[in-house]
Amino acid sequence: MKTKDKKSKDFDTVKTFREIKDNISTDINGMTYEQLSAYLNRNKLKAIVLNS
Repeated sequence: MKTKDKKSKDFDTVKTFREIKDNISTDINGMTYEQLSAYLNRNKLKAIVLNS
């Protein structure tokens, strides 16, 4: 059985997600609950509102 040739990816989602998780883990290492809560509030995603 022949294997299919893999296409080259322009964007690797898994690699990017792992890098983001590693960065967050490094940032929050050793934080107290209050510091973690403030960090999450500063860095939360903003909702995108679409006008119809």
